[in-house]
Order: sequence, then structure tokens, then C-alpha cells
Amino acid sequence: MESPLVAIIVLGLGLAFVLGTLAHRLKLPPLVGYLLAGVAVGPFTPGLVVDTHLTLQLADIGVVLLMFGVGLHFAPRDLLKVKSIVLPGAIIQMALIALLGLGASKFFHWPLAQGLVFGLCLSVASTVVVLRALQDRRLTETGRGRIAIGWLVVQDLMTVLVLVLLPALADTLKGGAIDIPVIARALAITFGKLGLFAVLLFFIGAKLIPLVLHYIAHTGSRELFRLAVLSVALGVAFAAAYFFGVSIALGAFFAGMILSGSPLSQRAAEESLPLRDAFAVLFFVSVGMLFDPGIIVRQPVALALTFGIVLAGGAAAYLLLRLFGVKGASALTIAVSLTQIGEFSFILADLGIGLGVLQEEARDLILGTGILSILLNPLLFAIAGKREASTTAPPEPDLPRPAPEPTTLSGHAVLVGYGRVGRLIADGLKGTLPLLVIEEGAVGEEGLEHIRGNAVRNDVLKAANLPGATFLFVAIPEAFEAGQIVEKARRANPGLRIVARAHFDAEVQHLLTHGADKVVMGEREIALAMLDFARS
Repeated sequence: MESPLVAIIVLGLGLAFVLGTLAHRLKLPPLVGYLLAGVAVGPFTPGLVVDTHLTLQLADIGVVLLMFGVGLHFAPRDLLKVKSIVLPGAIIQMALIALLGLGASKFFHWPLAQGLVFGLCLSVASTVVVLRALQDRRLTETGRGRIAIGWLVVQDLMTVLVLVLLPALADTLKGGAIDIPVIARALAITFGKLGLFAVLLFFIGAKLIPLVLHYIAHTGSRELFRLAVLSVALGVAFAAAYFFGVSIALGAFFAGMILSGSPLSQRAAEESLPLRDAFAVLFFVSVGMLFDPGIIVRQPVALALTFGIVLAGGAAAYLLLRLFGVKGASALTIAVSLTQIGEFSFILADLGIGLGVLQEEARDLILGTGILSILLNPLLFAIAGKREASTTAPPEPDLPRPAPEPTTLSGHAVLVGYGRVGRLIADGLKGTLPLLVIEEGAVGEEGLEHIRGNAVRNDVLKAANLPGATFLFVAIPEAFEAGQIVEKARRANPGLRIVARAHFDAEVQHLLTHGADKVVMGEREIALAMLDFARS
């Protein structure tokens, strides 16, 4: 083909769409179809074959945009809240899996060094898989979602250290003498780079990035704003990896996190969403391309043992979470999300092979286990969901944290969502009614009462004092969540006047059915306003 890049995008996305739709029809998660699309165009199956190396590079963009989007809704204080769980938990889990890898080296008749690197490759969960699973189940903003994301951040930091130290330790692992000065120098350089990256990002970037986005926003060009958001996400991720040795995923996450306190964070998340989803699909296609189905026939026992180590890692995560005080259902959900491996495992395996401390057959087992664990992950989530639904115990908190502080307002208006539409509503209500805003991210406006959280949650709605409210404005664009909010609000206050927004006729009917008094469809209102002007 003349253009490998065009071939990847057309074949990858096209086949992912077809097989993803088929998977959905069969009541399977669409990502199963995306993975099978990768297998179909990979080098190990007959037919068309696309460039694997180029596909992996495109997949990296998906990882960057996904982690940037998560960072936009994840303030630094959210990470600090769960540090006592995720910091020791992730480190202990990785150490336990590394020890299991050492044990497996006996069975495979490998050198101990290869077993250690093999175990480390199996100890890192896939960032993309965890985040996609949490987003599909609307768990990203919950306590268990924050623990899972924090766990990933610690794993990523530990993996960065391993990637830096492995070259310095390669000769030692292969039987050479321990060179303490080389190891000390590698550690000093690594921590120095991480420290410099943190200082530049959180002291300079925290002022510069919002300033640039605010300037672009005031130009009025949506195209330039979208380009600015992508430039920030990709630019910080690239700089983190190229200059400071930090993984691109971690760099993008921190870039989003420092922007989370800006009033433009919601708009930035909306503008990056379409590309985020498209490139995330390419990530799953790229993973499928790496899988050689023949390994199931050639090495079934070795593959089963490798897969067993990954399952054991999930079990270890569950036990550690319970030990640190996370309740049963929440611990199970988090542990299930971590019971797979992905992109960092493959990167670490490639480095090990390049340094001569890992054999090709070990990478085949890692790749095979990676795709099988990703395929099994939705089934494990379904089992965890059924267990949680069947329990007769009252709902458990995700982690020990206080409920939102109840408002003292009455006769007030409640505004759900503080994006572009929500801000206009808030501006229009100034001086007319007391206003309470419910928004998952920071509002960034002085004097505006704000409950931070997802309005679908019962405790958040309860804190908003809906029985004492006069109006409810549901300004979020997601009609499914809006319907749930409207339905709960109507039960809490039958006389509440509820206004919601929609994009399509079907969404209008959905929201009216759930109890909204009026639903405004943006495109229709624009058309009517233009016609009124023409007739006046």
C-alpha cells in the first residue's frame, strides 16, 4: 500500500467498528471486537497485514489523550486522599508478582534474572484497560475509581524506575559484578529528572498552561482551542518522556491534573473527547496485532501458568485492599480492574530482550497473557457486579471519606454541570436566586457555592437540599446520566421545576419521560431564534 498510515487508520478503525458492533450485538464489550480486529490485521493471521510499529505509535496518542482526560477530573488532593492505600499496596503487589516470576523461572528452567524481569512485566496493569472499564461503568469519580487510578500512578512511577535501572543492572543480572557507582548514578539521575519535571510542571506549568488556554479561549475560535488542548496534552507527554524519562502516560496525566482547577477544564475535556475515543480504539487494535494465536497450541501449559500469575496478582491486590480497610465489594471491583497487563508490560519486555536478560519466548508468553487477560477482564467485571448486586448488606462506601457538606440554602436553584452551558445559566441567574452548582471538577469562581461530585450519587443530591429548592437546571450533555438525575430529583421534590438539555429528539423524550418539565434541544432553539429574527 502507498500509505501505511492511511491503511492503519482505515483498516483498523473500520474493522474495529464492524467487530465492535458485532460484539455489542452478542452482549459482549465492544473492546473484544477491537482486539479481534487487531488479530485479523496482525502479522500472525493470513490476509491483510498493517504496520505493527506504526500502529503502536498511534496507540500511544490514545494513551496520552486518555490519561490527560482523567487528569482533568483528578485534582492533586484526590491523589493524596488515597496515598495511604495505593502507595504501599501497589509496591507490595508488584513485589509479590516479581517473586512469583522468580518462582516460574524454576519451572521454565530460566536464569533467575529472566524470571525477575518476567515477573516485573506481569506486575503492571494496563492503564487504558483500567480507565476504559471505569469510564464505561461510571466509576472514575467514585472512591474506588480514585483508588484504582492512584494505584496505576504508583505502578507507572515504579515502572519508570525499573526502565531506568534495568540497563544499569543488566550486566549484574547476567552474572557480572555489582557496580554500585553505576546504580547510584542511575538512581540520582532518575530522581533528579523526576524532581525537575515536578517543579517545572507544578510551579511553572500550573500558571503557564491555564494562561495560554484562557488566551486562546478569548479568541473565540473553537478550532484553535481544540488545537491548544491537544498541543498541551501531547507536548507535555512528549517532553516528559524525551527530556525527563517519565512515561508519556504519566506526563499527560499530570498535565491534565494541573489544569483540573481551571474553569476551562470541563471544556478541555469535551474538546478532546472525540480524538480520545478514536485513538483508544487504535490502542486495542494494536494489542490484538501483537498476539500470536499459535502460542495457545505451542505452549498451553506455560501460557496457563503465566496467566495464573496475573490472576494471583489480582488476588493479592484484593487482599491488600481489604487489609488497608477497603470494603469487600469495592475491593473486588478495584482488584478485578487490575487483573490484566498491557502496554507497559510490552515495553518492559522489549527492553529486557534488547539487554539480553529476557528471551523471545518469554515475550510471546507476556503478549499472549496480555490479550487473554484483557479479553477476560469484562467477564470478571460482570462477576464482580453480580456479586455486588446480590449482596443483602447496605451499600458500602468506596473508601473512608466524608459525605458532601449539606447546603444551608433554600428557595434556591440547583445547577448540575458547569461547562459552557452551565456558566451561561449561572451568569443569567446572578442576583435573582441563590445558586448551588454541582460539578465533578473544580468550579474556579469565588463566591459560588459548589458541591464537588457526580449528581447521580444519592449523597450528592441529598446535600443539595432538593426538597427546599425551586429550580433544577441539568446542563450536562450526557442524556443517560441526566435522566437518572431528573428521575431522582422528581422523587425528592414533586413540585420542583426541572429544565434539562438535549441534542436529539430521542433524548428530549427520554428526559421528559423521566420527569423534566422542559427540555431544551440546542440546535432547535438556535433555529427558532434565527427564524424569529428573520420574521421581526
